Amino acid sequence: MAHQILEVANGKPIKLWAEGVPVEDDARRQLMNTATMPFIFRHLAVMPDVHLGKGSTIGSVIPTRGAIIPAAVGVDIGCGMMAVRTSLTAADLPTNLHGLRSAIERAVPHGRAPGRRDPGAWASPPKVVDAMWAELDAGFRRITAKYPRLERTNNHKHLGTLGTGNHFIEVCLDEVDQVWFMLHSGSRGVGNAIGNLFIELAQADMRQHIANLPDRDLAYFEEGSKHFNDYVEAVGWAQDFARRNRVLMMQAVIGAARSVIGKPFSAELEAVNCHHNYVQRETHFGAEVWITRKGAVSAQRGQLGIIPGSMGARSFIVRGLGNAEAFCSCSHGAGRTMSRNEAKRRFTVADQVRATLGVECRKDAEVIDEIPMAYKDIDAVMNAQRELVEVVHTLRQVVCVKG
Repeated sequence: MAHQILEVANGKPIKLWAEGVPVEDDARRQLMNTATMPFIFRHLAVMPDVHLGKGSTIGSVIPTRGAIIPAAVGVDIGCGMMAVRTSLTAADLPTNLHGLRSAIERAVPHGRAPGRRDPGAWASPPKVVDAMWAELDAGFRRITAKYPRLERTNNHKHLGTLGTGNHFIEVCLDEVDQVWFMLHSGSRGVGNAIGNLFIELAQADMRQHIANLPDRDLAYFEEGSKHFNDYVEAVGWAQDFARRNRVLMMQAVIGAARSVIGKPFSAELEAVNCHHNYVQRETHFGAEVWITRKGAVSAQRGQLGIIPGSMGARSFIVRGLGNAEAFCSCSHGAGRTMSRNEAKRRFTVADQVRATLGVECRKDAEVIDEIPMAYKDIDAVMNAQRELVEVVHTLRQVVCVKG
């Protein structure tokens, strides 16, 4: 058995797939707090990329009956990955990859610049974005009719854009040097606003009882309440936005590559599009439950998923093994070993240059918090979840665009 069981006083057990991987004490305490909530179903399942998070522990699968914890889903609602395999091989890529990176950076708005026009938003969205927004607009209007403050968010202009932090676009090569495009993003500004609004509402609804919670971020909505139903509607919409956001970006990346690479090529020979921060209703152990995956990916038997390493480590296309004890889940990446501020204190630009040798990417002080050494060893993480997934493709990046 490759998982450990932690018993929790006055709570449900925690099943932890972290053999050979460090787990910080703060993350264990946070998991134990969640496990004491009265509506947890059977046990918590914890992935090997586990680390302390805001609201709840990243790398955890939280099954609940009769309640949802909005802060466990978090504010990057529907954040996830998309990857496509192309007909290109490494030999088809230009010798100097800077032009390819620049073309992708021009095609997909990304980043943030305080005090100026948001470079991570469209000044004027292209027609393909307008058409996709038209499919989301009616749902958005239903939500904003009840919560007008959500109208004043980056919504339409953030559709088809990357974001900041650990969000990225990569050009990768697999084990036979076939070219893949891969990206990581979520529901952007509007998802962040939805997440924050409902976290506040949950805490306000529970103000009489919040002192009794082990952590105020465990404030929850009970099933059937007005805010519960509104949250399920809003979070479902944000997850749909996130999935469509990745599709639009992938189309833009493929278009950018076509503008740089001389020969025609096909894409989407294989395509995977999966969330890793979300909640949905599923059936496990014969019961209908709400499953919150906070930094975890669905790994039903035969289902394809994506587990990225850091910007200097390998990534994996995986196939789920349908492990019932893990609620059919796997990790969403390597998992951080230190905070962003700690990484900036500990490492230099020279360290970043060395760690990303051979990758066409930014190598400056603004991305030191994403240095590979701030993450767990992806090989150890993959070994710890050998009961959860099997590797289908191993990818190494040659171009990385950071948000």
